[in-house]
Amino acid sequence: MADKLVIPRAQWLALMAELRRRGGGRTESGAFLLGKRQGDRRLFERCVFYDELDANAYSTGVCVLYADAFERLWEFCRTTGLQVLADIHTHGGAATQSEADRCNPMIARPGHMALIVERFASSPVWRHRMGLYQYEGAHAWINLSGWRSRRILKTGTFA
Repeated sequence: MADKLVIPRAQWLALMAELRRRGGGRTESGAFLLGKRQGDRRLFERCVFYDELDANAYSTGVCVLYADAFERLWEFCRTTGLQVLADIHTHGGAATQSEADRCNPMIARPGHMALIVERFASSPVWRHRMGLYQYEGAHAWINLSGWRSRRILKTGTFA
């Protein structure tokens, strides 16, 4: 079973609102989810939106990042001591992984999680309707979408 990705509810709702705002209902938007790992849990602390790393990340209508954006991401991780836990981006339609998503993982390391949010993150966002994929290497993914995602993505109120 995959690690649990834990995002406090207020931060989850703020993330969805910001994805909606940045895409404006017209283009994809996305972010890297950063935090720390604790055993089999990935504890979210903050995110870095793609257009903060590259102002043109959404200019084609889909999320595209080049090497210099990743240099900025890795520098940010070094200075904050945070790790990339997952990436998340929106699709206009269903939250299924596109051929481009499958062939171009944002982080090409086994175990990396990629989340896809349908309808440009329009409310309501239901976890069981999101795409949740775990990269296995060599362009192979495990599909953890649907009701399984509720066991992995935790977005509640935590003590």
